[in-house]
Amino acid sequence: MNQQILLINDIAGYGKVATAAMLPILSYMGLPVYNLPTCLVSNTLDYGKFNLLDTTDYIQGVFPVWKELGFSFDAIATGFIASERQARIVADYCQEQAANGTTIFVDPIMGDEGKLYNGVTDAAIRSMREMVAVAHLTYPNYTEACYLTDHPYREEGVTAAEARQLVDRLRDLGARSVLITSIRIDGQSMVTGYNHMKDEYFSLEYTEIPVHFPGTGDMFSAILIGHLLKGENLLQSTRKAMDGVAMLIDLNRNNEDKNRGIPVENYLHLL
Repeated sequence: MNQQILLINDIAGYGKVATAAMLPILSYMGLPVYNLPTCLVSNTLDYGKFNLLDTTDYIQGVFPVWKELGFSFDAIATGFIASERQARIVADYCQEQAANGTTIFVDPIMGDEGKLYNGVTDAAIRSMREMVAVAHLTYPNYTEACYLTDHPYREEGVTAAEARQLVDRLRDLGARSVLITSIRIDGQSMVTGYNHMKDEYFSLEYTEIPVHFPGTGDMFSAILIGHLLKGENLLQSTRKAMDGVAMLIDLNRNNEDKNRGIPVENYLHLL
């Protein structure tokens, strides 16, 4: 039987982001996918105006029911977390599941390009540190890595030595393996990381496409996790996720309304 994965992330009513972006990819890759919404959002935040419903009370009621029914998952992937209280509840659940062999993937969704997303507070940063602490693999972008570790964000990027230091600071928070995406190292766009299975640091170059779509980080996450759960190593899986996202962006770069994200269902056969 294929490995079962639980997505703990938000659900947007309008836009291919978060759960709506990840579920089609992982399902197409043959994985049974389940979901638990951290909040319901009217639309992608890129539109500048949105309505959000925090589902923490719902989540608190779900876990005891699942425990009573004996539900378990081979992997859990967490994304946007709506509050500190929610982070504690989800982190405790992930820790319990990890003790039984579940692999925990944490995407600490908070911001990009040196800025936090609309509505993300200092409390949200503290919440994400709790989530990173239970992760087998975490993969913040450069902005998120800086906020998580209190490291100054520099638009020009970092040196190779500084990048490794940033990776190690994330490991110090508790994560076993780490990726930092969208980081400039010595002037080159990179994904850099550490694989605890091999005790190995690595960096992979990419060419940046100057187009912004919400949800590309979620698509990266889904492709990455899909290949990891098929038994591929972290380096291979990261490269395939990078290439897959680059292709999706390139094929959609002329879309009129980019705020709604990439219609990923149209391209599953290419991933």
